[in-house]
Amino acid sequence: QAQAVESGGGLVQAGGSLRLSCVVSGPPFSLYYMAWFRQAPGKEREFVSRISQNGGVTHYADSVQGRFTISRDNAKDTVFLQMNDLRPEDTAVYYCNLFPPSSSWGRGTQVTVST
Repeated sequence: QAQAVESGGGLVQAGGSLRLSCVVSGPPFSLYYMAWFRQAPGKEREFVSRISQNGGVTHYADSVQGRFTISRDNAKDTVFLQMNDLRPEDTAVYYCNLFPPSSSWGRGTQVTVST
């Protein structure tokens, strides 16, 4: 079963940037689509972005299109999320997982965007 460890979150002012990382262990990383999800306080977990096995195909939620970039390094079993022009509504705990997601979720990394 996949085990994900997310990092890179923090407190940033609106308009700032963060780069999240997620190291995945368990299944052969390069065989799977990977994705980022987020959960804001009081809300359901939602899809943010996904990336194909070789990184050639990506997809983004409308709310982050043009601001976030997903990438991966299969040699390091790591998926990244570059987040630019952050907004207060991006405040959430961010998780990575396979796509479609497995039942195993990591602890996530907190992103807080202040006004």
